[in-house]
Amino acid sequence: MTRDKNSKHKATQQKLKQQVDQGIAAATEQRGVCILLTGDGKGKSSSAFGMVMRSLGYGHKVGIVQFIKGKQLSGEEIFIKEKYPEIPFYQMGTGFTWETQDREADIAAALATWKEAEKLLQNAEINLVVLDELTYMLAFDYLTEASIITAIQNRPKQQSVIITGRGGGSALRAIADTVAEVKNIKHAYDFGVQAQKGVDF
Repeated sequence: MTRDKNSKHKATQQKLKQQVDQGIAAATEQRGVCILLTGDGKGKSSSAFGMVMRSLGYGHKVGIVQFIKGKQLSGEEIFIKEKYPEIPFYQMGTGFTWETQDREADIAAALATWKEAEKLLQNAEINLVVLDELTYMLAFDYLTEASIITAIQNRPKQQSVIITGRGGGSALRAIADTVAEVKNIKHAYDFGVQAQKGVDF
């Protein structure tokens, strides 16, 4: 019986290996990718910063732009500014829209922050650009979709870009090479648990 199971397992894994090898062989194009991390669940920005760590591990150059966030310190901000002060790290700095309640000021801040993002997207020395919470700038109509799409499509060939935030629109999804949706099942905050340092921020 055990030998039977082992034989079946080996046959299944051999078939799987063949499929994986075929996929690897078929992937011949070398260029940067555009990744959109969206959905209503927790973990989009966390995933993006995980890729930042991965890139830094290979000695790659990284640039980070955070829209929406910036009023409250986050663990990733503290870590990067202390350990990697050379990394371009720009924040819109206005906090959440329900805190500012000033559309004109938010638009002005978004435009200024986007100019910094465009510089990174034009810099061939930067291997990875993170545009954290960028999708909200489209949802709130603070930035034009055309300007964002154009900048992403015209970035250096070997540069990868990660965009996070809910939604994003069909045009952004269309140009992204990889789109992953984080689904919310439940969240501790909904049950009265306070946001945790090192986990939520």
